[in-house]
Amino acid sequence: MKAITPNPGEEEKQMEIEAAVWNEWYPVAIMEDIADGRQYRTRILDRQITYGRDKDGVFSASLADGSATACRTQTCYHTYWVSLGEPAEGFFALPEFEEADRRVLGLGSVQIHASGLRVVENFLDMAHFPFVHSGLLGEVPNTDVKPYRVVHDKENDEIFAKDCSFYQPMAGAAAIGGIDAQYTYRVVRPLSSILYKTSVSDSSRRDVICLFSQPISEDWCVAHLLLACIDELNSDSELRLFQQTIVGQDLTILSNHLPRTLPLDQKFEVPTRADAMSAAYRRWLSDKGIAYGTYRTA
Repeated sequence: MKAITPNPGEEEKQMEIEAAVWNEWYPVAIMEDIADGRQYRTRILDRQITYGRDKDGVFSASLADGSATACRTQTCYHTYWVSLGEPAEGFFALPEFEEADRRVLGLGSVQIHASGLRVVENFLDMAHFPFVHSGLLGEVPNTDVKPYRVVHDKENDEIFAKDCSFYQPMAGAAAIGGIDAQYTYRVVRPLSSILYKTSVSDSSRRDVICLFSQPISEDWCVAHLLLACIDELNSDSELRLFQQTIVGQDLTILSNHLPRTLPLDQKFEVPTRADAMSAAYRRWLSDKGIAYGTYRTA
C-alpha cells in the first residue's frame, strides 16, 4: 500500500489511496471534445488537475494545487489519459480501433453520482435489459439471462464474460427488427470495460463499445463512452443519439443506487447465476487490493 495524501492547504479529505489505484491511467476527455489552445479543469481521485491541447495539438496535464506539477499523459483509443502516479508501461490491446472500415467516435461523457466501479458493474449486467431498456436492449417476458462463461486471462490479468446471448428488439441504431445479440464483455482495468456485440450491419463481426471511467472521488465519476462500429447507414449524431438514450436510462438507476460505492463482500449483495460476471469482477478487485470506491463498513 502506498500512502497518498493531499498537499497542505487543499480542501480535500485526508485519505490513503492504494498503489494499484494511484498508479493507474485514467481518462479525462474524448479527443473531439476539447479544442486546441484551451485549458480545462477536472478532478481525479479527489485531486484537481488542469489539462488541454496547445495550439499545435499537443496534450498535457498538471496538478492544479499551486505546484503545477506535470502529470503523465497518454493518447490512446481516441481518448486522453492521465496518471497521477507511476503507471505501468504499455496499454491494453484494442486492434478494432485501427480497422479501416470502422467508424470510431466518442459517444459523450457523463458525470454520475456513483463510484466508477458501480458504473462498470452496471455495464456488465444483462439482467436489467428488459426492465431498464425495454423495447431496445430487451423486453418482457424475455427476461432470462442464459448461462455464460467467465474467463480470467491470467497472462494479461483481464476477465471476460463469453458466450453471452440476449434477445434485443433494437440492438443498434441500424436495427430493423429483433435479434439474439451475441455479447462478450471484457474488463481490462478496474475502471475500464469493453463490450463486443453483434453488429447489426454485419452479423459476422462485432461492434465495440468502450466504457472508460474517470474517478472524480470515491462516489462520483465521469463515464467516457466510445464506439467502434460497422455502420454505413447512420450519421454520427444518429449513432450517438441511440447510445445516449441507453446511457440516460442507466443514469436514473445508477444515480439512485445505494450505497454509491461498490460492496466487495458478497454477503452484502448476494449474487445470482445471472451475476456471474459481477461476482468475478468483485473478486478480481478484491484480489488486487482495491479499496478506493468500494463500500467499507466500520
